[in-house]
Amino acid sequence: MNSSASASLPAALPSALPGVPCGPLLAERLQIQPEVREALHSGRPVVALESTIISHGMPYPQNVETALQVEAAVRDQGAVPATMAIQEGRLCIGLSTAQIDTLGRAGHAATKVSRRDLASVLSQGGLGATTVASTMMLAAWAGIRIFATGGIGGVHRGGERSMDISADLQELARTPVAVVCAGAKSILDLGLTLEYLETHGVPVVGYQTDELPAFFSRESGHAVPLRRDSPGSLAQLLHTHWGLGLSSGCVVAHPIAPEHALDADQIDDTIARALDEAERQGIHGKAVTPFLLARVNELSGGRSLASNIQLVLGNARLAAQTAVSLSALSALNAPGAA
Repeated sequence: MNSSASASLPAALPSALPGVPCGPLLAERLQIQPEVREALHSGRPVVALESTIISHGMPYPQNVETALQVEAAVRDQGAVPATMAIQEGRLCIGLSTAQIDTLGRAGHAATKVSRRDLASVLSQGGLGATTVASTMMLAAWAGIRIFATGGIGGVHRGGERSMDISADLQELARTPVAVVCAGAKSILDLGLTLEYLETHGVPVVGYQTDELPAFFSRESGHAVPLRRDSPGSLAQLLHTHWGLGLSSGCVVAHPIAPEHALDADQIDDTIARALDEAERQGIHGKAVTPFLLARVNELSGGRSLASNIQLVLGNARLAAQTAVSLSALSALNAPGAA
């Protein structure tokens, strides 16, 4: 944190990650749940979780049930969950069950908040659900290194013409948080997404795989440049990456478990149909992904939603295991450690 930013933050707040800019309003807007605050101060592992999956990713009450299951999965592996959102003019780092229920009931009435939307929603005291990009920002401000989600955004199909590229990718290029995911959402152009990440120097690490997973399916036909096979080796890579002063995030691509994966050809056909419907209905921008995920679920008879839930749970467990290993490494290498 720079000196001007640290001077504006009360001592009770955890420090932002090194190199992350902090403005003078952050101290009054950042609201850290007591359990998360205590864990950060004591060096215990914390895993960030997004909230768009609650408001825009699933119907109520399944969205709330899933969010609580994901938090439980993080706790079961020895870490503290910190679900992010914007409520009543505050950047919430960790939510109560009641706050999660509020988001779940609000559904699409909650604003889907990326980097560009933060100031607008905060200044109006609105209800906002964080995307991958904004969750990374909140995590970095709170001092959290590891984040679990379903899949990252990326370059949309036809992106070479439309320039429709998710803000998630640029956030990965400039915010030092690792995102554990099932690759990029399979509704995207995965090859162009990998190219974009490479251009911006973002490591993409396959977990126990040499191939980028395609969200609902384990294979995409696109090789990943790096591979690690244990949470400890992932943590060592991340510890070294940030220890060198590199400021980017990292994509940890974790394939969905075989028993929950969908057939790649069938899901591609379903996605193609949903994309065609979105184009004919004139749906674009940040409305595209929620529409496609909902339509793909309808066309798949609910199988895609069931797979989505399982892959998020798997990513939460791996993120927590990695956070535990990274916390131990950080403690071992802290000044004055024995």
